[in-house]
Amino acid sequence: MDRFDAMRAFARVVETGSFTQAARTLDMSKTSVTQLVQQLEARLRVKLLHRTTRKVNVTPDGAVYYERVLRILADMSDAETNLPSASTLPRGRLRVDVPSPLASMLLVPALPGFHAQYPDIQLELGVSDRPVDVIGENVDCVLRGGVLADQSLVARHVGDLQLGVYAAPSYLARAGLPAHPRDLEAAPHQVVGFRWSSTGRNVPVTMTRGDETVRVAGRYVLGIDEGNAYLAAGVAGLGVLWLPDYMAQAHAARGDLVRLFADWRLAPMPMHLAWPPSRHVSPRLRVFADWVAALMARHAPVMDEVRRAARP
Repeated sequence: MDRFDAMRAFARVVETGSFTQAARTLDMSKTSVTQLVQQLEARLRVKLLHRTTRKVNVTPDGAVYYERVLRILADMSDAETNLPSASTLPRGRLRVDVPSPLASMLLVPALPGFHAQYPDIQLELGVSDRPVDVIGENVDCVLRGGVLADQSLVARHVGDLQLGVYAAPSYLARAGLPAHPRDLEAAPHQVVGFRWSSTGRNVPVTMTRGDETVRVAGRYVLGIDEGNAYLAAGVAGLGVLWLPDYMAQAHAARGDLVRLFADWRLAPMPMHLAWPPSRHVSPRLRVFADWVAALMARHAPVMDEVRRAARP
């Protein structure tokens, strides 16, 4: 039995709650993972896991052992990467999940610079607007906007997206220019609904002008749960959008979109890079997080609380 492999297999079973999921994320067979954990239990003479037909739960002894295993695995990783004769550059595979528009418009175009600086990091990029089971899907970190659904994750605030309300000239020619945000709640106006995958509900927006605050959901005939398609629907004239400015900038410059309600303000959307609290922050994750923070600082810098409060 390779004790390192056995500890790694045990830790992944605890994190995923499943031998099958653990095997998939480790690129091993379920039989191999099961045998490694059984051999580990036999060597320790302790039952580490309770197995049922539906779920695997860690025993009290297993929970104590798991915490020690995490530290051992982290120490082993540090030992391998900090040898004086080893390469000083971070290396290895890093699995990241990011929102679709941010990936296509900001992150991917900037990646040549990242890979020039860190050529030995193999980046596996998941691109979606759906919630990701970070542990179950063996993702090292996620970049997400808004309030994180999983409050157990360790989060780093890396940016604040400035938002605006936009519509295509073809839409405005058909429906007219709305005079007030509440106009979007009634015909002839409509919005393109953005649906959060986690709730299946469209996202309303809160807008402020001086002492007046309104919450607008808007009437819609189309709801979309992916950012690039949402933008395309607005450019096609299917309704009013609320967008991060970085998504709208090029289209507004070309005249494909027109900004509405210029005297109203929307609260910025915070962006967080998040990872499991049990996951060792490897050198490759650390440099990627710093690179993302620097990228967001150029396009959507973090606003401090004083600046947030001072926004009109």
